[in-house]
Amino acid sequence: MYFIEGAADIKSKFIFAFLVVLTTSLMGSSFAVGKIGLEHVSPLLLVGMRFVLAGILMIALVLLLKRPHPKGARNWLRIFIIGACQTAGVMGCIFLSLRTITAGESAILTFMNPLLVVVFGTLALKLSYRFIQWAGVLLGFIGVFITMGGQLQFEIGTVFGFSSAVFWAVGTLLIKRWGQQFDVWVLTAYQMLFGGLVLLLLSTLLEDQQLALNPVSVAVILWLAIPASIVQFAVWFYLLQNGNPGKVSAFLFLAPFFGIISGWLILDEKIGITLLAGGALIFAGIFLVNWPEKRKDHLAEEDT
Repeated sequence: MYFIEGAADIKSKFIFAFLVVLTTSLMGSSFAVGKIGLEHVSPLLLVGMRFVLAGILMIALVLLLKRPHPKGARNWLRIFIIGACQTAGVMGCIFLSLRTITAGESAILTFMNPLLVVVFGTLALKLSYRFIQWAGVLLGFIGVFITMGGQLQFEIGTVFGFSSAVFWAVGTLLIKRWGQQFDVWVLTAYQMLFGGLVLLLLSTLLEDQQLALNPVSVAVILWLAIPASIVQFAVWFYLLQNGNPGKVSAFLFLAPFFGIISGWLILDEKIGITLLAGGALIFAGIFLVNWPEKRKDHLAEEDT
């Protein structure tokens, strides 16, 4: 009996680990794949096409599954605002940053967002955080300082990379405040579509659009829209719904690691010691920020 239960436990842990690696590697690899796409498509147009396609496909899925949709103009406006921050703001800044900095550097700056959530949550929403989380914020910003003082030169890509983390933190706090009102799959689908439409509008107004349709650019768009968006979101939400959200979120630090590795493997980007040292401190900071709080009832269960 113990053998069977032990084997089942090992199997479930293996599946959990596999899904964590799958979703975070898809998050991280999109930076390198996106940089390849920029050789054929202008940044805002590329990311706009990605999320409009992903949003349409996911909306078709939620309609097929008859997931509950929001009612009232105010709720639809809130989803639009979330999409403008979470998809248009974050992804637009990421792809603009990739024009001048490496995929690894952009990933590190973008995934600072859990650190900024603590800062913005305290200032704007009066949320309270534990000492270990503030220690993580301090450690993370020291890591950013080391990284920027080493390989990162302060150019426009750096500003866009940091701005993506700001938009992500704002989007996270908006979801924290409004997200409980919506079905998570419906919210994800429509915020991707709305954000993608905003990006296409910005592309039309602000950039000299470039679109070279060829096997490489089509493959990049499909990869970013399906595995790196729909599959990645689906696996991530599955993990959040079937595990401890605090513990699951702690593994978010793997995403910039995969961003650095994919940039090295796919684009032959150099990995310097300062990037590694600064990145390691940022990863540690994110891990501490997401450190789950032990609950008394959970401890009581373990004692019985």
